[in-house]
Amino acid sequence: MNSAVSIVAEIPEELHETLKSYLVDHPDWDQDRVFVAALSLFLMQNNGSDRRAARVYLDTLFNRSENRSDRAS
Repeated sequence: MNSAVSIVAEIPEELHETLKSYLVDHPDWDQDRVFVAALSLFLMQNNGSDRRAARVYLDTLFNRSENRSDRAS
């Protein structure tokens, strides 16, 4: 089953400004990709027994988004 979770979150202004600057300097990244990388890294570090987070993290870093939907089982 492939399900999506919609997240609406307020972030500190400093973090928002840093994110905007990063996205300007790295046009191959977008906000969704940054959040997926950050969330998967957090889950990987805090729930090391689940390899799915590591797989999503690596796929995101190497921009293999087409593989994430195929493997989400």
